[in-house]
Amino acid sequence: MSELKLKGQTALITGGDSGIGKGIALKMAANGANILVNYHSNKKAAEETVEELKAFDVSAITYQANVGDEMQVQQMFQEAINRFGTIDILVNNAGLQQDSAFKDMTLDQWNKVININLTGQFLCAREAVREFIKRGPRPEVSKALGKIICISSVHEVIPWGGHANYAASKGGIMMLMKSMAQELGGLKIRINSIGPGAIKTPINHQAWETPAAAQNLLKLIPYDRIGETEDIGNAAVWLASDESDYVHGITLFVDGGMTLYPGFASNG
Repeated sequence: MSELKLKGQTALITGGDSGIGKGIALKMAANGANILVNYHSNKKAAEETVEELKAFDVSAITYQANVGDEMQVQQMFQEAINRFGTIDILVNNAGLQQDSAFKDMTLDQWNKVININLTGQFLCAREAVREFIKRGPRPEVSKALGKIICISSVHEVIPWGGHANYAASKGGIMMLMKSMAQELGGLKIRINSIGPGAIKTPINHQAWETPAAAQNLLKLIPYDRIGETEDIGNAAVWLASDESDYVHGITLFVDGGMTLYPGFASNG
């Protein structure tokens, strides 16, 4: 077996029970990381994910928490520290959509998306940074004091009509990540984002589940395939490993070229 890039480390993955979060959890476990799978409501899916992770001979637990709630986030991190001793990697993945035409968007739809997608990332990152600093270096497992990976989206740079709250939250993640990276880099806390494009997950199945829908979606993807969760998992493992130790403060777009604005490929 190839070298385990994350051996001896613990990752806390928000929204780790399905979709992209689960894909990241599986790849990190396959590379030796112990995993806390955070979930909001689907306990069964979280427990099934943990059973899959244990097949890689790592420790894994579930933890229910709303990442937009400060007290629940703090309790989750304390549980992770109690169970694993510390955390080395935070994957800020939890997110949702509440789609609406702008003129019809309610304040509740706006607040809910901003609270989970953006405030949730702030709350989790703050607790992770506090733990990294309190715990100190672990050079036997990582060159960095700690690693934070923010799951953003191509929509941190591509506007998205009908999704103003979602796109605004992802643009906010970009500046949150960069500001944290600028401030905390001197402490050897390494912070980056992944910007997925179209990935096959349950949340967006209508966009790719039929041949007609998939063909329409492929018009936006120059590489001519729809992404899989393992594409994001592979990128996350690399960003969390010492192989990317000099990579700091960037968004790694894993999107098959969607951010190339393919509508302009033939002169617009």
